[in-house]
Amino acid sequence: MARRNDLDICARILEVSRMGARKTQIVYQSNLNFKIVEKYLKRLTESGLLKAGDSFYITTAKGARFLEQYRGLMTPLGFETSDKVVLS
Repeated sequence: MARRNDLDICARILEVSRMGARKTQIVYQSNLNFKIVEKYLKRLTESGLLKAGDSFYITTAKGARFLEQYRGLMTPLGFETSDKVVLS
């Protein structure tokens, strides 16, 4: 199993959060722990890719564009990207 890089992890978190997700959902569906997810959530919200609600996170329009570009880069390179963006 190959290790994921930061872009893979960010893309997965954004995908999980497309319809809104609680931190627990993001942790489990991204296969990360709470400490690591906290770092990524902060980075993604500060960059405007993710919006923090009262008890959930949701991918912004800017985050959706990031996902489209990410898939566009990965597909020609032979990496499969499904709607779930799992590249592990």
